[in-house]
Order: sequence, then C-alpha cells, then structure tokens
Amino acid sequence: MALTYPWFLLGLFAIAIPIAIHLFELRRPQRVLFTNVEFIREVKLVSARQRKLKHLLVLASRIGLIACLVLLFTQPFIPAPDKSFNKTGTVGVLIDQSPSMAQLGQNGQPVFENAIKEADDLPLAFPAATQYSLSEKARPTTASAYQTEVQQLQISGQAGGLKLDANSLSTTSAGPQFIFSDFQKNSFSAQTIASLDTSRQTYLVPLAGAEASNVFVDSVWLDDAFIRANVDAVLRIRIRNGGQKAVPNCPVKLFVGAKQAAALQLTVPVQEPVTTAVRIRLDGEAAQQCRVELEDSPVVFDNVFYFMLKPSTRIRVVEVGANATLNALYANEPLFYYQHVGTQLTDYRALADANLILLREAGTLPTGLCESIRRAVQQGASVVIVPSALLAAHTAYTSFFRELGIGAIQWEEQPAGKAPALRDVAEPSRQNPFFKDVFVGQSRAAGMPKAAPVLRWARSGNEILRLRDGEGFLASFPSGKGNVYLFSAPFSQGYSDFTQNALFVPVMYRLAMQSYQQEQQLAYRLNERTLAVSLAESVFGRDKQEQVFQLRRDSATYIPTQRVQGGRLILDVPPGLQNPGFYTLVKGDRPVSTLAFNIDKQESNLASYTADELKQLIGTTHPNVHVYETGGGQTVAAQYKATRVGIPLWRYCLVGALICLLAEGALLRFGERRRVTPSTQVSQAA
Repeated sequence: MALTYPWFLLGLFAIAIPIAIHLFELRRPQRVLFTNVEFIREVKLVSARQRKLKHLLVLASRIGLIACLVLLFTQPFIPAPDKSFNKTGTVGVLIDQSPSMAQLGQNGQPVFENAIKEADDLPLAFPAATQYSLSEKARPTTASAYQTEVQQLQISGQAGGLKLDANSLSTTSAGPQFIFSDFQKNSFSAQTIASLDTSRQTYLVPLAGAEASNVFVDSVWLDDAFIRANVDAVLRIRIRNGGQKAVPNCPVKLFVGAKQAAALQLTVPVQEPVTTAVRIRLDGEAAQQCRVELEDSPVVFDNVFYFMLKPSTRIRVVEVGANATLNALYANEPLFYYQHVGTQLTDYRALADANLILLREAGTLPTGLCESIRRAVQQGASVVIVPSALLAAHTAYTSFFRELGIGAIQWEEQPAGKAPALRDVAEPSRQNPFFKDVFVGQSRAAGMPKAAPVLRWARSGNEILRLRDGEGFLASFPSGKGNVYLFSAPFSQGYSDFTQNALFVPVMYRLAMQSYQQEQQLAYRLNERTLAVSLAESVFGRDKQEQVFQLRRDSATYIPTQRVQGGRLILDVPPGLQNPGFYTLVKGDRPVSTLAFNIDKQESNLASYTADELKQLIGTTHPNVHVYETGGGQTVAAQYKATRVGIPLWRYCLVGALICLLAEGALLRFGERRRVTPSTQVSQAA
C-alpha cells in the first residue's frame, strides 16, 4: 500500500485525545444506588466489569474513528502493476457516432448509449485538474464540460465508419486516448491500428452488439437506362443480410410516389444477396419519390431506402455535315431530339448541349468546330466521326484525332481513277456488351455490309465491328469524360453500303443511347463529401455564381457550400444533414429538384471485432495499444485505474470511520445497564 499525502499521518497524534478522556473518566467517582446491604458486593462487582468493558470499547471506536479519518486524508492506494507510460496531459476520447452503433448490446440497450455511459465515467479515473478532448474537439475542456459534451452526442448518418486520423484524434498531447466503437470489420483493420500515434497510450473499447439479423437494401437499378412515362419498366432490388441470423419471409414493400407498387416476402440468408425484379410505371413526366421499406428488427436504422425516379429526357443528337442525312433516322423516334448544323456555324451552343455529335464526312474542320467538339467530349458527350474520303481533309482530321487523344491513325492509299475495293464486315460478337438485346429472337445472322476503309488504327480501342480480314470498321476510344466512336469508311456510296444494311439502325441507336448520361443519381449517401447535380440551364440564369441553393426537409433548412462547374451544381453535404430521407433543392423559394439521401450501406454490415480478435490484430507490434473489455461488471474507468493508477482505498477508510462512529453511538446509547429502582429491589428481597 502507498500513501498519496503521507504528511497527514501527523494527525494520528490526535489519538491522545480519546485516551485522555478515557483516563479522566476512570478517576471520576461512580454513584451506586442500593436498598439492601445484602446485595452491595454483587452489584458493585457486576457494575465495575460492565463499565470497564464499555469504556474500552468506546475508546477503541474513538481511536478507530480518528485513525480512519487520518488515513482518509492520506489517500492510500494499492500501486498499479503497470506504471509504464503514465504521462500526464489531455485525455483524448473518440466515440463512434456511426449508425451501426444503434444496434442493441448484450444488456438490451443501444451500443451507443453504453459508450456514452462508459465515456461519462472516465473522469473518475483521473485527477480533478485533468482536461479532456472529445472527438474532433481540438480545444481541451474540464471534466464537467467534457461530460456535458458527451451527453449531447448523437448518432449521425454522416459518420460512416470509424475514422482514426488527425482530425478525429488530438495529437497535441501525450495523455492517453480512449476509442469507443463497435469496430466493424469493413472499416477497421491492422492498417488503422498502424496509423495511431505511437507516442500515446491508446485504449480500444469494443462494444459488441447482441447477435441479431439486419436486412437492408444493397442497391436498386433499372434494366433499361431509359425510363419512359406511362410505360412499364423493370426495377431490380438487391437485398442483403448484414447480421448473424438468417431472416425467413422478410416483408418488403415498394412505394412509387404515394402508391404502393409491390409487396413481397423474401428469405435472406446471412451475408448473402437476394435480388428480385419488380415491374413499375411512372405516371407523368415529374420525378417520383420512391422508397423500399423492410420489416426487420431489432436493427431498424436501415429499414427504409430512399431513391428518386424520373422519366428520361430526350437524347440530343446533333449532326455536323453538309446535309441532314440522318434526319429520318432520329427525328421519327420520340426518344431523340435531332438537330442538324453545318461545319461553318458561328453559334456552338448546340454542340455544348448535345449528348451525341455526329461528324459526318466534313470536308473542312474549322478551329472553332474542333475546339467545341473537344470541349463537349471532355465534359462527357460522345462523338461519332465518319471520315471524309477527300485527301485535302486528311491533314485536318489527323490533327483533330490528336487533339481527341486518338493516336496511330494511318490513312489508306486510294488508287487513282479506280473505285475502292469493298470488303466484307464480319459478324459482330453476341458477347459484346454493345450488342446486348440487339439479336434477341433472331435465329440466323443478317447479311453484313461491305466497306472500303480509308483509314486504320492500332488495336488500342474497343473494337465494335471488324472486317473479315481483321481490320477495324467501328471502334470506341475514351476521351476525357466521354467517348469517341470512329468509323474506318465513309457512309457515301462507293465506300460503304452500311446505311442500307439492317445493322445500321440498331448500331446508330445504340451509339446514341450509350451517349446518354443520367442527369441525377437515384440516391446519395449522407457521408459523401460532395455531390454533383445536373440542372437545366434556365435554372441557373445568367449569373451562375450568384445563385444560392438550399436543401429543405420539413422545417429544417440547410445552406451547403456550393459552386457551379461545367454546367452542374457542386454541393458540399452540410454537417447538420444527418438523417436519411428526401430533401428539396430550392433556389430562392422555387423548388428545382429533389435529392434522396441514405445511410452508407457499409454501416449495415454488423460484423465486428471481438476483444480477443482485436488483441490478435494488435499482436506484439503495437505495445502502446490496449483493449479493455466491457460487460464484466467493471467500467473502463475502473479498469484503467486498477492497471495504470492503482486501487484507491479511501472509500474503505470512509466506511471504517462511519462504522466506528456508529459503534460509539450504539455503545453510549444502549451500553448503560438498566437502573433498578428501590421499590423493585425491595419487592425482590421480600
């Protein structure tokens, strides 16, 4: 045993006070009442023995009271078995606020509430003057302020996974740091432990949840990238079970707008996906708020998945050439918006808004035209280049190919005065994703076109169609955020009969469809840092930088950090936006879009490290990292004090002082022998 303040032992001299009182009491004469001389000797002997024993017991209780009070002020304790690295400084505390902490623990309470309770008791293990730094709070605070901050913590949908970096843990102090978390296996690893500060003692406190099931929506998608109003579409829903128990007949409901579109029951095994298809229909052109609801307990934070569905906008196809040769192909299909422009145009806004640009056999390539097409491709548009057979245009095309990032283009020599030799195009591969669903129900191969290539390229692109001799006929090349599709032969008569072939329409339609980009994602994650929203040009107005957009849900309003870039609105997710659901994007007082936010699906996988697994993960390579187990009847504060500070004994001294005080009172109150009245003694003598 050791004493924190040994100088208080001088107080033991106060024991002389009860001893002096005891000696003074012995010298006082005692008055004894009696009525019969026959009983004088017996009464005297009995009273003397009782008084002597009582006085000794009272003396012992008074001496014990003073001794216990003196020891109480000396703060005795049993020294800790491990005193290494006991450095003073700010105590760092990190509490995992991710949604997975909402699962129930072994005691039936949410794991997050258990973490709050353990963290709130930490000041009991440290001196009163110790300061604390909570989570991302860089400013150290007192114990009372720290406990107030701990009680105000809440689970946040933006806290996806346990982040152990300079922003979450204070590195300005050598004091110990405590991490309270469920330590999910998908966000915590040996690399995470290696990133901890080696100069500080780190204590991992795993808070395991009870064994349970957790069914959640992994993802939703459409079979067709294009959704048409009032036309049936197939929606795929993938569901997973991130718990430890299988779920038989889990109820699943799909809502499209205010209507329930489907209701079914699925059996979801542990850690395995289950995919189902549902046929839906969107009424009207407006975007619909959709959600998938699951009935699964006791983990309920991810039982609803929100997403938006909107009928696709028309694909803008712009043909650049001398004549509008593709007008009949695209103009008659409601899915496309066709526009023809010449090569000598002065207003290039049509190219900037196009999804697909068809540069067909242009004899000249002005600098402004090339630059506009290159800029559109960099922003995500697709361009189809049908080369010209004119020798004078080859130099301009070669320079244009170089600007688009297409190298190793060689031009074929054309015999003078002779018609070019046509070669057969090989049958396309049915495994090529480009031709998905093109040959459905077709029992025999259609007649293939013929072509006389005027250029060829190295095998660096994604070949879509080839000639029978192995040379390329149609290939795609990535460029910026878009794609460049290059034909090796012109469409004009004498060089190709591709425009008269049955393959022409599906290929040209597929080129246009692949150029379409979804303007808005179906859903976003709450823990995303930034998100991009595509809006109509009319929404921004003339002065794009002076716009103020807000996110609203019910009575809550959030103003995110925002900027306009490349015709899209870039938003930083506001810190206060923590709950999943639908949020209306508002400009001024006018709603312009609706965004769906969900909790990161990684949080739904409840597989976590146990205390033993964490110890194995730490091994012997990280001596400054320790694991404290909970649920054994001893708090984290008590474990730290027992192993690093010592076991305090002042409570036992206080209990001893109270026992001595109560014993003294009892002796003085009930230790007196009941006095015998003279009338009673006379009656006994008679």
